[in-house]
Amino acid sequence: MSRRGEMFAGLSVAIITPFKNGEVDEDGLRNIVEFHVESGTGCLCPVGTTGESPTLSHEEHERVIRLVCDTAAGRIKVMAGTGSNSTAEAIRLTRFAKDVGADGSLQVAPYYNKPTQEGFFQHYKAIAESVDLPLVLYNIPGRSAKNIEPETIARIAEACPSVVAVKEATGSMDQASQILSLSDLTVLSGDDSITLPLMSMGGSGIVSVVGNIVPRDMIALIDAWDAGDIAAAQKWHHKLFPLCRDLLGLATNPIPIKAAMQELGRDTGEVRLPMTPLEDSQREDLRNTLKKYGLL
Repeated sequence: MSRRGEMFAGLSVAIITPFKNGEVDEDGLRNIVEFHVESGTGCLCPVGTTGESPTLSHEEHERVIRLVCDTAAGRIKVMAGTGSNSTAEAIRLTRFAKDVGADGSLQVAPYYNKPTQEGFFQHYKAIAESVDLPLVLYNIPGRSAKNIEPETIARIAEACPSVVAVKEATGSMDQASQILSLSDLTVLSGDDSITLPLMSMGGSGIVSVVGNIVPRDMIALIDAWDAGDIAAAQKWHHKLFPLCRDLLGLATNPIPIKAAMQELGRDTGEVRLPMTPLEDSQREDLRNTLKKYGLL
């Protein structure tokens, strides 16, 4: 089956929002975009969970999207995080992203207010009807408090041709299988550690956190699978797994990935409250993981 969102197949990276002295570090953000252009990353996802979107002001949120699109300048795709638990706000942000040149929009499930399945359907239908931009659903019940059921995702796909893909972050292989069986949507892993298992079922790639520091290795895993070199794909999976586990398990994302980038000299490591820095014992564990991987 041909899947409708293959323009976002491969490696997309959910990039951090760098801060310096409490403000968005615009030079740091430009450097991040350039790093990924040089690394061969296929798509950048600014202002998602990893980009600390919940603590950005609306003005900062828009500024980050504009800066990433301007710096990308067509050299790398941009899938901007423009979802909200307010449908009107999601529409406004998505229109903005389209106006400044984003290639697509990452639409997180409405969080906190816990819509019914009908509410999810009407929310995404309203966005799709209001803005002509490829939309990627982002299903992450661990943060949004409610699952978009596979049947609802299939219903959204049928009603909304501009919904092209799902970032599947439930961690459930059954859920991913159902989406792949019920629809022609492209399915992207929302968890680095299960990229290979998901691709083995028909998934097309990853929206990655670990890709902030090792994009070429994530690309190597994906390319090996796509080339039919299962042994090489497995080798990359097992190399990457401890890094994925620690960068997403030591503390809430994006605390560990920002700390890792600080250790590697690529970020200040600053996070905004209510996020707090890694504790010293956790930072030592992180350093050990980076050393074992060969990054330090």
